[in-house]
Amino acid sequence: MKNTTQPELWGHVHWLTVLAQQGSYTAAAARLGVSKAAMSQRVSELEKLAGIALVQRTTRSVRLTEAGQRLVDQTRAAFDQIAQGFAQVRDLAERPQGLLRVTAPVALARQQIVPRLAGFLREHPQVRIELNLSDRLASLATEGFDLAIRHTDHPPDTHVAWTLCETRSLLVASRSHLRRQGTPRHPQDLAGHPCLHYPRPQEDPAWTLERQTSQGPERVTVQIGGPLAANNSEALRDAALSGLGIALLPDFSAQAALQAGKLVQVLPDWQPVGSFAGRICAIRPYSAHVPRAVTAFVDYLRGALAAGFSPADA
Repeated sequence: MKNTTQPELWGHVHWLTVLAQQGSYTAAAARLGVSKAAMSQRVSELEKLAGIALVQRTTRSVRLTEAGQRLVDQTRAAFDQIAQGFAQVRDLAERPQGLLRVTAPVALARQQIVPRLAGFLREHPQVRIELNLSDRLASLATEGFDLAIRHTDHPPDTHVAWTLCETRSLLVASRSHLRRQGTPRHPQDLAGHPCLHYPRPQEDPAWTLERQTSQGPERVTVQIGGPLAANNSEALRDAALSGLGIALLPDFSAQAALQAGKLVQVLPDWQPVGSFAGRICAIRPYSAHVPRAVTAFVDYLRGALAAGFSPADA
């Protein structure tokens, strides 16, 4: 191996920090946009130069040795500072630019984010978006995302959150289902209907609804059951469209079908509570500098969603 000078080692050490974050050669190589073989070779070169093992390799996982972890811990802040400095320099350009890595839940992204991307990218042609659709709550810092779109009322305290819009939950059903089963007049009537619900671990299926009266709020909780539970609002909406039962959905999943008359709202005087969050937020870890592409995308989504959900759904 050639004699490697100290500045040339910096790239090797950076790759080791990415390996520590990702936990596998495959994931680290994908994060860096290189081959797994190149990733492995760089780490091996670094170990030879250090004269000590930095990585413990097994058939299932990769862990750093004590020496490897110490090297990563001592250099991580420097690499973070370099990345922040480069982002600040890049933002001296007049227009937002660069790669924006975004993660968002599947149904929300398909229905409300993806239809609005074309407008943003036409407005900002120097920005590229890498969109990860997943209902898994990814670690933004570990997995290298710039921004997460979340349907949540409780963003992490360690993150900055921008509210994009307010949402609410709705009970909906097809007209054919209501003709067959009848229309509920009170939440207790739901006990006699097939209900399509989002499964909650270690909980018996139940919906809580609330309405305002002259004596104050009235709240009712009713045990429900039905032929389908799904952890995706699109699946529940499509099942309701098929006439399988009454579904509890966030409004961004139900709005287009309601406006088209394919679904109707059930118990409109009652508001479901405790099932879905009341806000859609854009979230990123706190940092002193926020890339211009991030703020541009957040501002665009906030403006696009301000008019409601239906335009992108229609």
